[in-house]
Amino acid sequence: MPYIKKEFKSIKDLSIEEFLLHHTNLDENLVLNLLKKGKILDENNKRFQQNQLIKCEKVYVTIFEPQSKNLKPIFQNRYFAIFDKPSGVLVHPTSSNDFSYTLLDEIKFHLGSDASLIHRIDRETSGLVLVAIDKYSELILKSLFEDKTLNNNSNIKKTYIALVNGHLKEKLTINEPISNSTGKIKIKMQVSKEGKTSKTIINPIQYDKEKNQTLIQATPITGRQHQIRVHCDYIGHNIVGDQVYGVEEELANEYLNKTIKKDQRLMLQANSLEFCFLGTTYKFKSLLKLS
Repeated sequence: MPYIKKEFKSIKDLSIEEFLLHHTNLDENLVLNLLKKGKILDENNKRFQQNQLIKCEKVYVTIFEPQSKNLKPIFQNRYFAIFDKPSGVLVHPTSSNDFSYTLLDEIKFHLGSDASLIHRIDRETSGLVLVAIDKYSELILKSLFEDKTLNNNSNIKKTYIALVNGHLKEKLTINEPISNSTGKIKIKMQVSKEGKTSKTIINPIQYDKEKNQTLIQATPITGRQHQIRVHCDYIGHNIVGDQVYGVEEELANEYLNKTIKKDQRLMLQANSLEFCFLGTTYKFKSLLKLS
């Protein structure tokens, strides 16, 4: 339950900053940040503005308090850490009204309030997530992710493994632009001429004739939302367990609205990560099994 709504008995005619700084245990930077984000409310759910005088009986503050389920980083130094996220765990809350456990709980719990996600993977995708421990590292590491080109000469390399339906026999490069879907599902993406340039390299690893499924390695050269899922579906080999791509839109909508449950996870994993940071090359591989 990362977001907690705290209630304080107010002192009238004090400014909201003076009250929170001198009559609660909240520090100045946090107070100013919460005011800016509209996380400090009166008893009528109206946002306090800077320097506003208190006229109500109670003040409500929504803050992030991380809760741990003992998911620790698999690597950590003074600059960054690597988490190996299980399938089914969100990387961060969807809103301040989202009280579910996420990877951000573990990040803040183990690494402190300045730690931040450098990139994201979907809830159902398992595998490696890179986290900066301070603002300096965040600036450098995010620039690595932004430097993605179609020539695959960026400073960071990610590979995924996935289990797809059907027999995929040969290596192929999918170079199809991706845009937001024009259908009912807002989070869904699609191949479209009006989309952003997108490139994925697919290598088949092993074919299971009995199940008619192929284990593949997927290397996204660009970094579009749902890129691997969209490109695999586009070539007719959707990922096993995908309830958004390769299924009827009505079923996908029911799954996203949680009116139906699926019996298998999305068989997609962020499996390896390689990058150069301050002159040193780092290589990591997921310890999780795609099952």
